[in-house]
Amino acid sequence: MHKSRLGALVIDCKTDDLAEATAFWTGALGYSAAPDQSDDRYVSLTGPSGEVKIILQKVEHDSRVHLDVETNDIDAEVKRLVGLGATEVARLKGWVVLEAPSGHRFCVVKPQRADFQANATPHP
Repeated sequence: MHKSRLGALVIDCKTDDLAEATAFWTGALGYSAAPDQSDDRYVSLTGPSGEVKIILQKVEHDSRVHLDVETNDIDAEVKRLVGLGATEVARLKGWVVLEAPSGHRFCVVKPQRADFQANATPHP
């Protein structure tokens, strides 16, 4: 049995200046920012405890928002979601990009939040 849940809302920013996007989104949401020290394409926003994680991601494609589904078994979760009608778009290092029947793309990733084990939904 594996578990999964909504892990993060990712704000894809087509920009050369992620600092400008960070200033806007921290001001708009009242959150603080914590740049990812290992990769300058990402900034995590910190809000009230218990809320979904929000990440800013510098991208080459058009700006949009996508979801990250976190799971303790990526292959099992991808299989479950494909069974529900998703299609696999790409396998990348550490995550898989899927597309919902509605055309929305989302990622299946490893657990991102500390309370994953206690609060994720189990799947047989």
